Amino acid sequence: MTTKEPTIKDYDPRGGGASADADETLWRQFGNSTSQEAFCTTWLTLQCRMISGVAGGVVLLGAPEENRPFAPVAFWPSKQQDLKHLADVAQRALTERRGLVLKRQLAENDPAKFRYDIAYPLQISGKMRGVVALDVDPRPEEALRQVMRQLQWGSAWMEVLFHRSTVARSAAPQVRLEAIVNILATLVSHERFHGAAVALVTTLATRFECDRVSIGFIKRGSVRVEALSHSAEFGKDTNLIRAIGIAMDETADQESTITLPVPPGGKVLVTRGHEELSRQTGNTVLCSIPLVGHGKVVGVLTLERTANLPFDADTVELCESICALVGPILEVQRRDDRWLLRKIFDSSREHIGYLIGPRHVALKLTTLGVIAVVLFFAYARGTYRVTAKSVIEPLTRQAVVAAFNGYIGTAPFRAGDIVRKGQILAKMDDRELKLERGKWQSEESQNQGQFYEALGNRNAAQVQILTSQIAQAKAQVALIDDQLSRTEIAAPFDGVLVTGDLSQSLGAPVEKGQVLFELAPLESYRIILQVDERQIGDVSVGQHGRLVLSGFTDHPLDFTVKTLTPVSIANEGRNFFRVEAQLQNVPDRLRPAMEGVGKIEVDQRRLIWIWTHEVIDWLRLKIWNWLP
Repeated sequence: MTTKEPTIKDYDPRGGGASADADETLWRQFGNSTSQEAFCTTWLTLQCRMISGVAGGVVLLGAPEENRPFAPVAFWPSKQQDLKHLADVAQRALTERRGLVLKRQLAENDPAKFRYDIAYPLQISGKMRGVVALDVDPRPEEALRQVMRQLQWGSAWMEVLFHRSTVARSAAPQVRLEAIVNILATLVSHERFHGAAVALVTTLATRFECDRVSIGFIKRGSVRVEALSHSAEFGKDTNLIRAIGIAMDETADQESTITLPVPPGGKVLVTRGHEELSRQTGNTVLCSIPLVGHGKVVGVLTLERTANLPFDADTVELCESICALVGPILEVQRRDDRWLLRKIFDSSREHIGYLIGPRHVALKLTTLGVIAVVLFFAYARGTYRVTAKSVIEPLTRQAVVAAFNGYIGTAPFRAGDIVRKGQILAKMDDRELKLERGKWQSEESQNQGQFYEALGNRNAAQVQILTSQIAQAKAQVALIDDQLSRTEIAAPFDGVLVTGDLSQSLGAPVEKGQVLFELAPLESYRIILQVDERQIGDVSVGQHGRLVLSGFTDHPLDFTVKTLTPVSIANEGRNFFRVEAQLQNVPDRLRPAMEGVGKIEVDQRRLIWIWTHEVIDWLRLKIWNWLP
């Protein structure tokens, strides 16, 4: 609302014969001035009344640093008086930034006819804000200084004007922010959409002195009125509601604020719906503002006033700011306040519209990608493989044992070494055997001499005894010779030592039959796969697969399943079955106990099943376990 400034009455504009009532009226108007023009007009009038002999005056204000040039805002005694001769002194005072007095000759042939043009710049906080210029009668130099001093003192009141304007400008955003915050607090205090909408329009009607405020949202291509101020319920098929809806459709279609009557210089818009609403309701002042949510118009807010309360630019701007904030909030509340089936239906229809309508290229490409992935998984097939931890074992192992009780003499080989047939793996200590052999040979020679002596004496009994002793000695020598021949333990075939390391046991006793080494052939290996019990049903004899060893991952090995053992092995909390497979080719680098990962090829199946069957099987087992 605008306030009409009071007029100045009952005073002499020339300053003479003014009554006390006129001065009181001027000072009252000066204190109550709300606009810059009224303030400057009353200030200039008071200055001209305090200074005698003033024929005219003008006040120019501006702010060059804010792109506002100096322009006249107040005249005395009236705007119709020609004061162009004061422009020179005002311009020089602004340029030189000091008060000036210029003598102006009225007649070239009469030096006695002249007047003085006086100007004083108005500086606020070191910045040039304006200038006041007066046309005064001739007077002594001292009187001119008194006039300049009066303008200097009076300029302090102009500083009050600028400070008041600064405070008003700084307070306006705060007042505006408080209004917006209060309205938002009213809106979010309601959980349901309808209550929030009614509270919003009622608050706006009270805040902006409106006869009626209505709000509507777009449904099926047109705006549907959802709430009226001071009305919890209303008939949605009445002529008034239909007229409001048509005006709202007009605003939503043009996506612009519509104000009736149209402000001067405003945007040209179609207002037929608003004019019809004005004729029906009698409210000739209307303002409809679109509500925007998620980048599109979702509703319209319409405010109605009587003819004596038009919407100014500040009020319209404040309403637009409020709508920009409440639009997304109300749209979210409206969407959340729907039934679940309605949400599903609206969401599906919205996304279908995105897919078949313009724009939303990213959504279309994403949808096509998802469809392609689904089709790929539905029809793409791959080889189903059973993965198992694997280890290389020799096909056969031959034990190398001690032939007799004795002690280890030498042992040049140990586990992991490759040996050839006939190489000495270890040698037993034969010193005791040689001493024993010498003993029996000596006893044999002694018995041989006694034998010949008894034979010469024809002692048959003694001959018989000595014959037996000689045979025993020969047998012992033969036995010791046999043992001596087996003191050197040789490799029975080419192979690799799997176990055995006697290099740390030289001189240690060994017993007959004790295993000293285990030897495996170089070209006879088998693969032992530990197949999880959940996948053992997919494995059968004759299936093929590939093995990748940790020792050389760049060279996969092909194998064929040969045996499935019916005994499970517990390991790491799970059961595994031992599956034996035969290598189709044996590389030279292969060694027993090498580990790796083997994959048994089962058959061709869908990729989606191959990648998800373990999880599905786990879920089935868990569900079965949970079922009563």
